[in-house]
Amino acid sequence: MKIVTWMLIQMIATRFVAVLFGISLFVLSLEAVSYAPDILKLDPNHPSILLRYVLFRSPEVLATFLPISMLIAMLLALTELSYRNEISALWSAGLSPFRVLTLLLPLAFIVGGVNFLLNNMAVPATDPTLREWGIGDYSKAKLKVNENDPLWLRAGTDILRAETANANSTELTNLIIFRRDPDGLLREQIFAQSAKLAEGRWTLSNVIIYYRGNQEPNKLATMVYSGGLKPAEAGVRSGNPDSMSIADLSYFIQNGGFGIRPVWVYETWWHKRLSLFFSGLIMIALCLPLATRFRRGGGLGVLFVLGIGLGFSYFIVDGISMTMGELGFVTPWIAAWLPVIAFGMIAAAMSFRAETV
Repeated sequence: MKIVTWMLIQMIATRFVAVLFGISLFVLSLEAVSYAPDILKLDPNHPSILLRYVLFRSPEVLATFLPISMLIAMLLALTELSYRNEISALWSAGLSPFRVLTLLLPLAFIVGGVNFLLNNMAVPATDPTLREWGIGDYSKAKLKVNENDPLWLRAGTDILRAETANANSTELTNLIIFRRDPDGLLREQIFAQSAKLAEGRWTLSNVIIYYRGNQEPNKLATMVYSGGLKPAEAGVRSGNPDSMSIADLSYFIQNGGFGIRPVWVYETWWHKRLSLFFSGLIMIALCLPLATRFRRGGGLGVLFVLGIGLGFSYFIVDGISMTMGELGFVTPWIAAWLPVIAFGMIAAAMSFRAETV
């Protein structure tokens, strides 16, 4: 059984690596050629900037195509086994789809772990630089991550926005404080030209306070603000959840999203990060039951079409579910885990039918 397990893992893993790197290399090469003039403008004297761009784009491209590469690798391996009538031999030896899935669990969770690491560590690390460069899709969401970025902060129910901040977020300029009541309704706005932190207290200068109910605004030369401010860290100040690590998402959840986006958006993406561990398992589980229908080499084209159809159906449902979670239509954990649970049940039903027919 160890020999069979090693053979299956080796077949699928080699095809997975080949497909993933083949697709990623094609996409990265196409981007480098398409955006070459814009990329070279970043550093005209060093053509090596093209290689740097490819290296920084690689994590996101790999993460994007990793699940579909696992699906294609499984279909390629099963097609080859079916063509050589080896699937019949496996079933005759007592290896049901459930048993084969058990044997492939190490590969499935290694792929899921790589997917998690790419999305949780590599993508958040490279995203700020790509936003600063503003090439391609990033041109619409250009964000320069340095000490002069807009900064969002939170203190209790208050939400604050500073136009610029120093590296330690102890000096702020053009500060707006949105003061809210316990129900979250705005009761007053405080505009300050600058703010400095000293001994745990913020001193605001050139202050204008606007009150709820069209009351007369109040102007002050200085004002002390004692709220304990928690800043959105540099690098995630845009509050873009799909490029944040699970630690950053937890930080935003604890601080109510800093007023940038509703807290359920970050909760949805927090659960999505965890569900990535099961991405490889779902792709494998969807393909295995199909092999029982084509165990003797016939209808291999149908096998491939059905597998691709199931895989893309998963990605479509996943996209719709995440959108509904971000809009607050469904509970965050349901939005993130629904595709995994639903297609896991479909795979289990298909496997059960394959074993009983």
